[in-house]
Amino acid sequence: MGGVAWVLTAAVAFVGSHFLLSHPLRRPIVNAIGEGGFSGVYSLVAAATLIWLALAYRSAPMTTPLWPVGDVLWAAVTVVMLLASVLLMGSLIRNPALPTGGAPRPFPEAARGVFSITRHPMMWAIALWGLCHIAVYPIVKNIVVALAMIILALVGAALQDRKKERLAPEQWPAWEAKTSYLPFAAIVAGRARLGGFGVLVLAGGLVIWLAATWAHIPLSGWTAGVWRWVH
Repeated sequence: MGGVAWVLTAAVAFVGSHFLLSHPLRRPIVNAIGEGGFSGVYSLVAAATLIWLALAYRSAPMTTPLWPVGDVLWAAVTVVMLLASVLLMGSLIRNPALPTGGAPRPFPEAARGVFSITRHPMMWAIALWGLCHIAVYPIVKNIVVALAMIILALVGAALQDRKKERLAPEQWPAWEAKTSYLPFAAIVAGRARLGGFGVLVLAGGLVIWLAATWAHIPLSGWTAGVWRWVH
C-alpha cells in the first residue's frame, strides 16, 4: 500500500484512535492504569499516528489540482483565516471546554467575544483551517488530511457537548442555551450579542494570523495570506 491510500489509512488511524481513546476506551484505561497512565497512552498514540500521517503525506505523489485557484479565492481564504486565528486565540482564555485536570473551569456569565460566535472556538478554528487549505490547495492528499482535521474538530466538538452534559449537568446545558455549536447561530437567534473580544484576543489573533501565514514561505516555499501581495 502506498500513495494516497496510505495517507487515507493514516488519517483514519489518527482520527479514529482519538475518538476511541477520548470516549469508549477512556474509562476502562483510566480504571486500569490511572489518569496519568491514560494521558501517557493517549499522547503516545496521538504522536505516533500524527507522525505516520505526516510521513504518508510527504511520500504521496502530487496530483493535479481539482480546480483553479486565483487571487479572489486567496483573498476570501485570507479573511476566513483571520477569523480562525481570532477564534483560536480567544479559545485559550476563560474557555470552559478546556480540560483542567482538577476543579471545573468557571463558566462566563455571558457569551462574549469568540463565545458569542461559537462555544467551540478552537474546534471551529481547526475546521476553518482545513476548509481554507482545501480551497487553495486542492490536491487529493491535502484534501484527505484537511478533511481528517475537519472531522476530528467538528465531530469532536459534538461529542464534547454530550460528554460535558453528563459531567456538568447543570452548568453545561445552561452554557449551551447561551451559545451555539454553529458559528453565529446564537447571534442570529438572539441568544448572544457579537462583541467583547478584548485587545488581547484581537491582537493575539492578528499575530497568529501573520506569523502562521508568513511561516508558509520558509516551510513550503509558498506565499500565503497577505504575504502573497506584500512579500
